[in-house]
Amino acid sequence: MEEKTIGEKVPLKKIRKKRKKKAAKKKTGISAWPRGDKPREKLLDKGPRALSDSELLAILIRIGKPGGSAIELAKTVLKKNQDSLQELGKRTARELMKIEKIGLAKAVSIVAAMEIGRRRQIGLALERPIIKDSPTAAAYLRQELVNYPYEVFGVLYLTQSGRLKHFERISQGGITATTVDPRLIFKKALAEDAVSIIVSHNHPSGSLRPSKADEALTAKISEGAKYLDIKLLDHIIVGDQGYFSFANEGLLS
Repeated sequence: MEEKTIGEKVPLKKIRKKRKKKAAKKKTGISAWPRGDKPREKLLDKGPRALSDSELLAILIRIGKPGGSAIELAKTVLKKNQDSLQELGKRTARELMKIEKIGLAKAVSIVAAMEIGRRRQIGLALERPIIKDSPTAAAYLRQELVNYPYEVFGVLYLTQSGRLKHFERISQGGITATTVDPRLIFKKALAEDAVSIIVSHNHPSGSLRPSKADEALTAKISEGAKYLDIKLLDHIIVGDQGYFSFANEGLLS
């Protein structure tokens, strides 16, 4: 016995086999899970904090891969990034697209979400703070610089009371170094009428120890600041594991 389709005859066994596959797929998908286990419903019922990293990421991914749910794909993405949202936040859309079943739409959604989170953190907690010490400065600078996969050099421009007037990224470079022109630092300091500055850069490698080039640049900036009656309060190196302060280590001349 056969069932007819448009233009051709298809064996009944084949049709039934396809139907069984579709039914099995539906049963294993997230849609078949209990409400309390579904990421979207769980977020609505319990709030976003109740969800794991993979569940939140699954909401962005939306659709999984054949034979696997969106949560399984999310776990794969996290695993490829050391199970760390900090590492995931460093990835570009093109890098994410190298992961199997992560296309342009999924990759762009993830990158956009990471950037929204970064901007929110800066806006809520660190907007124009008073910089009292190196931990306060480092907290701000880590938000601004730590997620870059290459070196970025930035400067905090401060008022007499230590309130942040402006943060400026002066330069960016490769994985191990960036070129900094002190004249650009002081030009912006004069334009902002800054009384003091804190310079900083990230170390994508994770090491927080300053290089000889870092020490030489710090000495050069310190010397120039004296001529302009601007105080160089610190040079802070930031990384995933913390920060290094030239001032705390007695390395400012």
